[in-house]
Amino acid sequence: MINRTLLPNGIRVISQRIPHAASVTTGIWVVGGSRQETSNLTGISHFIEHLLFKGTEKRSSFEIACEMDSMGGFLNAFTGREFVCYYAKVLSDFFPKTLDLLADIFLNSQFPETEIENERKVILQEIKMLEDNPDDQLHELFHRLFWKSHPLGKPIIGSAESVKGMSRETLLDYKRDTYLGGDIIISAAGDLDHHQLVEMISGYFLSIPSGSSRIITSPPLYTKSFSKEHRDLEQLLFSLGTRGLPQNHPGRYDLLVLNTILGGSMSSRLFQEVREKEGLAYSIYSYPESHSDTGAFVISAGTTADRFSMVMDIVLRELRRLKSEPLSDELLASARAQLKGNILLSLESSDNIMSKLAKNEIYLGGYQSIEQVIAGFSAVTGETVLDLCNEIFDENSFTLQLLGNMSDISFESVDITI
Repeated sequence: MINRTLLPNGIRVISQRIPHAASVTTGIWVVGGSRQETSNLTGISHFIEHLLFKGTEKRSSFEIACEMDSMGGFLNAFTGREFVCYYAKVLSDFFPKTLDLLADIFLNSQFPETEIENERKVILQEIKMLEDNPDDQLHELFHRLFWKSHPLGKPIIGSAESVKGMSRETLLDYKRDTYLGGDIIISAAGDLDHHQLVEMISGYFLSIPSGSSRIITSPPLYTKSFSKEHRDLEQLLFSLGTRGLPQNHPGRYDLLVLNTILGGSMSSRLFQEVREKEGLAYSIYSYPESHSDTGAFVISAGTTADRFSMVMDIVLRELRRLKSEPLSDELLASARAQLKGNILLSLESSDNIMSKLAKNEIYLGGYQSIEQVIAGFSAVTGETVLDLCNEIFDENSFTLQLLGNMSDISFESVDITI
């Protein structure tokens, strides 16, 4: 059973009891993320996320780590483009103690100058590490090219320049101004009682001011783009992207079925044609990226410069095929079964249930049951996927990012016509 309570300051508390679960996972979600940052503060949400583990009035960073280790659980956080999440998973008996720890780091982190400087060094090393990883670098370059000057195109981690320029006062002010009740969701899943959860959360979190700091930005425009970044690599990596769908779009089920069939699994058309039959690439896959008001659909691969045109020919051939041939009932049934299995297996974990509760609230405005999700997939037909392909596979909005050694490849030599 799903329970939802709205606190007086706007915080939303959502939980699902799993009576026989041994664990409880709790997440504190702040809706906002890197999309809300101004250019000079790129990466500040991620910086603050790091600092919340660095000590409070009553716990040092070492004591936070020792306390969590003594419970045999784990405590972590992540920053996305539209939210930040702090979460912990422990055995059910330790849940009250863990909520006290989560509340303490969320509400009372001190941001000591020494810890800020240490963490600044850590993040600068993290930036260098991402730059040294070709797959991560391709991902960032593609986002920058696809979303252009839109806030979605900024790196979540920030830049070396922006991270170096953030003072303690700037960090504290940003946390104070953006961690407001109307932007906070606390979700929990496991063997817990919702009324007790609300009572405990109220005792900790009602001191948070109400309101929301979110700025509603316009969705970006899709335009045709091409860029290549030279790196001394053995492989040539590329990402080809086009328009996608927002998280709450009615066609999201069609998009997931499409992705499964095109490049989302080992039995997908691209994996079978490019890797298994032709041996042209070790890695090739597709994925949808969906946000609150926009999205992208991306195909990525790693090949060599002399095989790039052959891989692209197969990719474009498969896209043309999807725009002209409805998918068979047999193929649709297989994709539906795969997606259904993936979803049901994911819900064996309290972590995934906690995340689903929060993301449903953020993007759909409320809980979506498994029965509703399965019904959505059941409504997908060959014609609905065909219509979607003709909507999103628009050659005038394709973005192609290359990374590697490709001196002989030019935009004019790449014919993205479907």
